[in-house]
Amino acid sequence: MDNQKVWFVTGASKGLGLSLVKQLLKEGFKVAATTRKLKELTGAVANDTANFLPLVADLKNEESIGEAIDASIAKFGKIDVVVNNAGYGLTGSLEELSDEEARANFDVNVFGSLNVIRKVMPHFRAKHAGHIFNIASIGGYTGGFPGFGIYCATKFAVAGFSESLAAEAAPFGVNVTVVYPGYFRTSFLSPDSLIVPKNQIEAYQEVRANEHAHQNSINGNQAGDPEKAADALIQVAGAEKPPLHLFLGADAYEFANVKINQVKQDLEEQKQITVNTGF
Repeated sequence: MDNQKVWFVTGASKGLGLSLVKQLLKEGFKVAATTRKLKELTGAVANDTANFLPLVADLKNEESIGEAIDASIAKFGKIDVVVNNAGYGLTGSLEELSDEEARANFDVNVFGSLNVIRKVMPHFRAKHAGHIFNIASIGGYTGGFPGFGIYCATKFAVAGFSESLAAEAAPFGVNVTVVYPGYFRTSFLSPDSLIVPKNQIEAYQEVRANEHAHQNSINGNQAGDPEKAADALIQVAGAEKPPLHLFLGADAYEFANVKINQVKQDLEEQKQITVNTGF
């Protein structure tokens, strides 16, 4: 394992990001990590070695992200691996969620990652190397979760631009991996990470039930171990030919296969309609 690589991780003060930063530092990697609240990050990581650079950055502000990238390169001389991990969950039916609520989720989950990519790619192109992990969700591969339409849309967007980025970046020796985690036992489903609609429509009983399940019975009982997910990312970063698509969790594996089989079935059942649309 090449622990001389420098990692840049967003959303590092909790969840998968925090587990990853801790594991990286434990293994001797150099890590630049961003957060909105510096004390929250430094308190959680509790590591003041020269290998750790905690940074305050506003993902929605391109200039702030540029400053964080520049500070990381100034400190460590380079960046080798970027993990676009920052994001938050949003529940609510499409009818319930306001334009403001929906756009706010896209601002962080989608445009925040694009800001990082835009600022780090010149560095990666110049050194003809690099690896970008974009953390999506199994909800970015299959969207059949009542009340998670906007969140799933943000993660589908992450998956979509990751595939395009992989094609664009390959000539410069840059790898891209889009990550689809299932349910991992982090704080993701806690009230400060999972936002509910301001104006709920009680007619959406299935949405309310799904919301309640995620906040209560699922929260704290997720099967996924975030430390093992962190190990998986480190392992993939060291691969000679890292995958474009990485599913994490037995549940993600099952959800993905259900979606793949559904698409295959629809393709074959509608084949005559599909292929007979040409001139």
